[in-house]
Amino acid sequence: MAKCTAVIDIGSNSMRMAVFQKTSRFAFHILHEVKSSVRISENAYKNGGHLQEDAMRRTAQAIGEFLSIAHSFGTRKILCVATSALRDAPNATVFLSRIRAEHNLSIKVISGEKEAYFGGMACANLLPAISTAITVDVGGGSSEFTVVQNGKVEQLFSLNIGTVRIKELFFDRDDSAGAIAYIDETLKQLPPFDTNTLIGIGGTFRALARALMKKEEYPLKKLHAFTTNDISFLRFTDQILNASPKKLRSLFIKPDRFDTIKPGTLILERILKHIQAKTLICSGVGVREGVFLSDLLRNSGDTFPANYNPSVRYLLDTYAVHSDHAQQCAHLSKRLFELLQPSLGINPKYQHELIIAAKLLSIGVGVRYYEYQRHSHYLAISALDYALSHPQIALISHLLLFKKGNSASDLIPKASYGSLLPDNFTLDVLSAILRLSHILLASRVNAATLTLYKDSDGVVVEGKHLYLAREQLKNVVLPKGLKITLHD
Repeated sequence: MAKCTAVIDIGSNSMRMAVFQKTSRFAFHILHEVKSSVRISENAYKNGGHLQEDAMRRTAQAIGEFLSIAHSFGTRKILCVATSALRDAPNATVFLSRIRAEHNLSIKVISGEKEAYFGGMACANLLPAISTAITVDVGGGSSEFTVVQNGKVEQLFSLNIGTVRIKELFFDRDDSAGAIAYIDETLKQLPPFDTNTLIGIGGTFRALARALMKKEEYPLKKLHAFTTNDISFLRFTDQILNASPKKLRSLFIKPDRFDTIKPGTLILERILKHIQAKTLICSGVGVREGVFLSDLLRNSGDTFPANYNPSVRYLLDTYAVHSDHAQQCAHLSKRLFELLQPSLGINPKYQHELIIAAKLLSIGVGVRYYEYQRHSHYLAISALDYALSHPQIALISHLLLFKKGNSASDLIPKASYGSLLPDNFTLDVLSAILRLSHILLASRVNAATLTLYKDSDGVVVEGKHLYLAREQLKNVVLPKGLKITLHD
């Protein structure tokens, strides 16, 4: 597979491109993203689905510039898919031939079911694990649905309800009642779903989630995996549907969405009421990531290896190339956690976040050695995106902060992600375990050479080369009731 891959997704409303760079076999990050509101389906639904010349012309022009951007990154593989507008258009071959002749680019027009699969597969791999959920991708011409169960896509559905379609057929005629009747009748094609969780994909859901986050002053500036409930969401959608353009701006809707946000919001509102989901999760990934992953994971059943996190691996590939200290620290943190957890009463689930934090402890050195903990924290909170919840990201990132003589709870930033963190005692214990692991390996010894056990006074560590550890131990604030003794 090419090191850099560009994926172009031509939707009915917007055309987007993401340039992905691999850092190792399954690890990657996004180098560049670009979007253009080409609206290739503009006026098509009023004309029997036929693509109009102005829309085809501007889409072709934008494709040329997208390709120029892709080539600037040395991209060797370009994957281009098109969805509802080209599926429906009787004159689609005219546009496809034009792009092939002008830009030497082959566009793959995918079925609604394939579009649903790409979006669902991206969510299954890149969102935190969920036993069962339904993904909903409201596009310009159609909406796609997938049932995701235990990391696998189980069912696929595609319905002809989309923001541009509903706008042109109903909203442009001021016929909201007709729009509701059309949407509700179309939704009857879906079977009942046995899940309380809805995952929102696509521009409309992301625009609403982003606006809701700002309105509620959400503490973490990350859209992917943002979670809310049906009551908050429906209260907000009612405000959107009844808002004037001036009010839309005050509700944090961007002006370029003013003409499609209400049709899209109405579709989502009717879908949510039909499915009756209680928990809503925003996905920052969709068709583009699904197309990329289907290529990346084509020999592994479209799934990552067990316990593999591409964001963690990307950070390690890019910033932790100095030694195996991070891996040794992770092993020692696990041993200390298992030794201390029963007596301290810490929830066992936090072992997962602790081990990831240990692996990422020194990535900030790749930026600058001095104050590297601060750099590690920034890199983690910025680049940990996939397969982790917001509370997990906040905890992992916060554990990377360290200041001599301060506990982790002392370092929680004001008006920030503190509400996502566990209680102070848990936070301080996890931080202490992480710092102990780090200083016990100060001389870069192998973690396996250290013996750990508990006695009546606390934890005893035996091993060679503990002089530096003993010296640095005084900088670590230990939670009450935790005593560490070092024996050479």
